[in-house]
Amino acid sequence: MQWFNVGTIVNTHGIRGEVRVMSRTHFPEERYQVGNKLALFMPNSKTPIYLTVASHRQHKNFDLLTFENHPNLNDVEKYRDGVFKIAEDQLGELDENEFYYHEIKGCTVVTLDGVELGKVTDILETGANDVWTVTPEKGKPHYIPYIEDVVKEIDIDSKKIVIDPLEGLLSQ
Repeated sequence: MQWFNVGTIVNTHGIRGEVRVMSRTHFPEERYQVGNKLALFMPNSKTPIYLTVASHRQHKNFDLLTFENHPNLNDVEKYRDGVFKIAEDQLGELDENEFYYHEIKGCTVVTLDGVELGKVTDILETGANDVWTVTPEKGKPHYIPYIEDVVKEIDIDSKKIVIDPLEGLLSQ
């Protein structure tokens, strides 16, 4: 079974069993909904601990969670540095032209002329649009904005992305 990171417990918050989570999901309301069961993987462990969400709120840049049967700080301290993950079958359906990062990473990027530029190795969130780091076998990476004017075709099944680079986009 393949697991995907949703967030990491970075610290506790207060004395009432709340934990501070640095989220890696675009769907925190769905993932941290009261009553949801979360799989927590501790460092160096391949077996998850299952926790049921008792409360969820946002505070600054963090999601704050409490869990059923964990009413105080002493009950949750041991979960620090644990990573929440979801199984592949728990991934929700996305709208057309929306993709999960794991679907884009590893795709080969080619131009309309068939010139291979490399593979997507990272995705940067800039606010306006994502920027894909495309790393060739040799040379410096290219930074490709995920915008309609540039990205022309995405074929997840064949792991291929076709782009029409704007002038100057690929200059080194």
